[in-house]
Amino acid sequence: MTTEAAGFKQIAVEDFRITEEPFYLPINDEIELFETAYERKIPVLLKGPTGSGKTRFVEYMSWRLHNRAAGGHAEGVPLITVSCHEDLTASDLVGRYLLEGDETRWIDGPITRATKVGAICYLDEIVEARKDTTVLIHPLTDYRRLLPVEKRGELLEAADGFLLVMSYNPGYQSAIKDLKHSTRQRFIAIEFDYPPRDEEAVIIQKESGVSLEVAQELAKLAEKVRNLKEHGLSEGVSTRLLIYAGKLVAGGISPRRACQVAIVWALTDDGEVQRSIEEVVTSIFDE
Repeated sequence: MTTEAAGFKQIAVEDFRITEEPFYLPINDEIELFETAYERKIPVLLKGPTGSGKTRFVEYMSWRLHNRAAGGHAEGVPLITVSCHEDLTASDLVGRYLLEGDETRWIDGPITRATKVGAICYLDEIVEARKDTTVLIHPLTDYRRLLPVEKRGELLEAADGFLLVMSYNPGYQSAIKDLKHSTRQRFIAIEFDYPPRDEEAVIIQKESGVSLEVAQELAKLAEKVRNLKEHGLSEGVSTRLLIYAGKLVAGGISPRRACQVAIVWALTDDGEVQRSIEEVVTSIFDE
């Protein structure tokens, strides 16, 4: 399944297939939009706050967009994910030569591998990457669907099934960390937000294993905490943190203590804001 070069294991594409259905609760028409974009080979940009389900959505769509040649069996389109950061270079994405004994060997980067095999390439938190790195994706996002591999003097044409997907959190936008307009206008954009209370409770219950009653209280708590954003809280509580709190409760931790470590302390270090959130927690969980 894997090959080794200079101590580095290159994972086979089969390992990027999602074989079990991830739980995802659709909120709007995001599934229909993504499926149509995939069929029409249109790059997709997912926008939304931290923990609002962007990555889970891509995983679910990778599973859902099964290989038509497989006769409808659940053999997902491969999903290759890159967590972007400020030190991400073009070589990290495209590939590099590695020393193997007295020789060098080329190792494909994630975007090259996705281009060759027809996978979904997901660049998570793309604004964290250097702008000179993101420019290299431009030829992949128009009618050409090409990837220049300059170090090898190659020009790769994307295989059928390839789709470029990127995500970012608009709440962290700044003059320094923002997408160039020349990049933004190569994608359709699907906006994500935290689910309505009832739907969020269903997600919390399913993902954490708590009772529906506790899940509903956690969703109610989230709604109230998110209203504190105008009172010193820079980021609302994510659905992910609510699930963590639910898992702690399901494991025997009291709801108030679970909320303290998974929500209050995780959200902020500001003592005054922490006290405000704890007051909300106490108003909902009285034990």
